Amino acid sequence: MNPIRILLVDDHAVVREGLRTVLGQRLDLCVVGEAGDAATAVELYRRLRPDVVLVDLRLPDVSGIELIVRVRTFAPEARFCVLSAFDARTDIEGAIAAGARGYVVKAAPAEEIVDAVRRLHTGLRAIESRLLSRSRPNGAEFVLTAREMQILRRVAAGTKNHQIAEALGISLSTVKFHLQRLMEKLGASDRTEAAAIALREGIIRD
Repeated sequence: MNPIRILLVDDHAVVREGLRTVLGQRLDLCVVGEAGDAATAVELYRRLRPDVVLVDLRLPDVSGIELIVRVRTFAPEARFCVLSAFDARTDIEGAIAAGARGYVVKAAPAEEIVDAVRRLHTGLRAIESRLLSRSRPNGAEFVLTAREMQILRRVAAGTKNHQIAEALGISLSTVKFHLQRLMEKLGASDRTEAAAIALREGIIRD
């Protein structure tokens, strides 16, 4: 099995060195490149096509958020995990809006960073529920359409996708489309987590 190829983007060499050491201790992870600024990061991404990019929000030329946007214009499949010393609401919202699939604070345990890389590589999100709730106070920003709410309620009830399609008189692909959209809005990595978040935030009732 090929290791997960990682690009590190941080303007502090000591931080990159620490990350390289932590990640290098795992047999399934491999740091393939490092950049201290966004311009170098874009160049390395084009050349290396890493599986996951760990990026700081504060870079000397442009922000990490701007870097995410730039790369995703030519590589929409790029998987970014923000690794920042800051967990302000605006930072989290900006990163998610730009397309980041993960957000971890630098003070987090090393294993949390490793787990985030692995989750992103498998297509899952890696954003703590604590950080998500900070970016959406009182659930105010969970804006779902009527159709998404219909599907979400059925998911929470344990209904399978094909059963939801039959019940609502729509195609299975349409169900999957709406399900993907609502998962993105809730910051969920799968349908089970989407239902759990919706129940916890009071979007739907048990």
